Formats: sequence, structure tokens, C-alpha cells
Amino acid sequence: MQYTYPEGKHLALTFSYDDGQIFDRRLAALFDKYGMKATFHLNSGRFGTKEHGRTFIGEEDLRTIYANHEIACHGVEHKDPLLLTEQQLLMEFGEDRRTLEALTGRMIQGLSYAYGRYSDVVKRVARTVGLKYSRTVNRTHDFMVPADFMEWNPTCHHADERLMEIGRNLLNSPEYRIMPLMYVWGHSYEFDRDGTWNVMEEFCELMHGRDDLWYATNLEICDYVNAVRGLIYSMDGKKVYNPSVISVWIKDGAKLLECKPGETVCL
Repeated sequence: MQYTYPEGKHLALTFSYDDGQIFDRRLAALFDKYGMKATFHLNSGRFGTKEHGRTFIGEEDLRTIYANHEIACHGVEHKDPLLLTEQQLLMEFGEDRRTLEALTGRMIQGLSYAYGRYSDVVKRVARTVGLKYSRTVNRTHDFMVPADFMEWNPTCHHADERLMEIGRNLLNSPEYRIMPLMYVWGHSYEFDRDGTWNVMEEFCELMHGRDDLWYATNLEICDYVNAVRGLIYSMDGKKVYNPSVISVWIKDGAKLLECKPGETVCL
């Protein structure tokens, strides 16, 4: 018996992009073209501003650019979390969440740490304001789901010279590997600065249209893995109860089982 992603999919791919500069428009459109799903971490205090040659998307863009993607927090003003008091952290994360929810009508539950900086205190405050996960900048080059979603290390940055190789390795993951996940992160302005839009296009071409690959946002991955971890088994292991609000999929030999919310399934 082993777990799978929704509908029996063996693999998963997710993306994460920070800061909300105007290049998000082109990147989100590229993801839409190839059926990718991404999470965009935004600083609500920067909407519609220009600073040091950088231009940030406006409030009016939120419902269009990111229509098919997740919007998540990155702090109101992109302040270094390790240089803030607990009260300041509450405002930096909490007000970012409050503003993003008011502007989008969505429930915002994700975060990425500004400058990749965090501590146990930072993680605790993020949880206090209702955030479920947060991404670091510590690459792993592996396909493991995180032990702690508040310390979610990505597989690689999109500028990693091994990006295509890692992508092919994911697609060729053996069946015995349970729920392999590839997580790519970066900033959309880097494509324009470095002249590397073709890199992401080639990667999306490689990864798109796969029946065995779940294209998911960060939050979708987090919710699904937590649902798997929350399953309750009978002592003999022959029954499983799903107390979550989403279905979990289990492969029992050649049989694929859907354990629906609130349902008990016999294995």
C-alpha cells in the first residue's frame, strides 16, 4: 500500500515566485499557456509603487494576473524577519495577510520568508496569524515533501544549471518512490534581467501535459500532504478514516482507492 497524489497521480510539481514585480504578468501567462500552477508571494505595501528601478504590480492586477494561481504573503514591506520584534512580525505578516484577503476575496494561508531569513520565533508568529506554510531559499535537489511546512525547502531555483536534469529525473521517478515533489522558486524579474525567459519556457515544455503529474499550488500540496498525515487507521491496519475535508488517494496493489472526507475505507 502507498499514497498517491489526487486521482492516482504519481508525481507533483509546484512553483513559487516572490516580490510581485510587473514581470509576474509574463510569467503567470507562461504558466497558464502550459497548464502549470504557481504560488506568487506578494508584498502588499508595494502595490503600484516604483523604487530603485523596480516596478510592482498594482492592486487592480491581483484578480487578473493570478486568476489561475495562488496568492500568498511575503511581508507588507519585505522587511528582514530576523530584524523585527515579535510585535513587528505580527504586523508584517498579519497585515499582509489581511490586505491580500481584502483585495482578492481569497483565504490567504501561505508565506515565503523575505531574504530567506527565519527562526523558531518567526515560524511561531507566522503560525499565530494563520499561515500554514512558508518557503525558505535552501535548495535540496531532492523530491521529498517537507517534515515541517513552516520550513519548506525548495528543490531548486530556476537558474540552477541542473534544472532540466532535475525535471527529467522527476519524470523518471521509480514507482516505489512515494509522492515525489519538485519545487522550483525564484523572482520573475530575474528572467528579464538575465535574458532567460527561454529557460522557463523550455522547462514548461518538458513538464506539461503529463497524466501522471499533478500541477499544484504550494497550498494545494500542503493541504494534501497534511490530509495524508492526518489519516486514522484501525489497529489491524485494515480500515482507514479520513477526518480532513479533502479526498486522499491510496494505491493498494493494483487497486486505487479514494478515501473521501469523513469516510472510512476498508483496505
